[in-house]
Amino acid sequence: MATSLTSLEVCAGAGGQARGLERAGFDHAGVVEIDTDCCKTLALNRPGWQIHEQDLNLFDASAYRGIDLLAGGLPCPPFSVAGKQLGKDDERNLFPAAIRLVDETRPKAVMIENVRGFLGAVFEDYRGFIRGELKKLGYEAQWRLLNASDYGVPQLRPRVVIVAIRDDLKDDFTWPAPSLVNAPTVGETLLDLMAARGWLGAKAWAARADDIAPTLVGGSKKHGGPDLGPTRAKLAWASLGVNGKTLADEAPDRDFVGMPRLTVRMAARIQGFDDAWVFHGRKTAAYRQVGNAFPPPVAQAVAAQLAAAMQKRTLYRAFA
Repeated sequence: MATSLTSLEVCAGAGGQARGLERAGFDHAGVVEIDTDCCKTLALNRPGWQIHEQDLNLFDASAYRGIDLLAGGLPCPPFSVAGKQLGKDDERNLFPAAIRLVDETRPKAVMIENVRGFLGAVFEDYRGFIRGELKKLGYEAQWRLLNASDYGVPQLRPRVVIVAIRDDLKDDFTWPAPSLVNAPTVGETLLDLMAARGWLGAKAWAARADDIAPTLVGGSKKHGGPDLGPTRAKLAWASLGVNGKTLADEAPDRDFVGMPRLTVRMAARIQGFDDAWVFHGRKTAAYRQVGNAFPPPVAQAVAAQLAAAMQKRTLYRAFA
């Protein structure tokens, strides 16, 4: 018994989580994002979506009351080990806004993505606060650290996924099981793109790039440019035969010699985007969107389990 499931996504970015939810069967009633480039990317790919270019702290979600799923990738800097880990005291912390939106929309479930730093001991009290606030609203919150490579993404990318499920549905949800098949290597993932302009060394390069990628780093508008991250990340890319110091505009030509650079499209593949998903803006802006995205296959895996829990309860009621 198939049912139509609706979602509202906040802090949608370039649409990684949105694409994953879509694949899992959710129809987006609306998406909220403050970044102009990201909003243009969302509009390019899904012109029919209702896109709100707005600060989440100022967004009123009451028009979306009754949606099935409230989802979002809340800003990571408050909890990232790369930052000051100010948590609740960071002005970029949007958990209070998200909890307000849960109250305004009263969805069947909530799904929030964040960095693994969220699980640090320093935030134990704040995790308890979040769980308590959601419990007051009738939701059972739980979280898990998921590695993207366990769901077919050619990249490790550990991320925390927080789900909060309405009390009457909580017993029907189970976390997605990791794939029994190893994620493809960087070489397997990118061979056709590297060879697109006839590069004679593409197959030899792909054989060397025989592992999954390090975590892509998108950076912010203040920090980070068209490169693959800090020195540690660049060294990891170099071990796979990739020059991570800059990005390329196109694939290597026929007689190229040396370590190739990634294009934005190649980076998007590493992040788990399908090739039809396009990114607005010049190279730096486009790569930043890719690097900051939630891999669609991971979002799909979790959202599919949430959808199954919702539909299972619908079947119970239909045959009761």
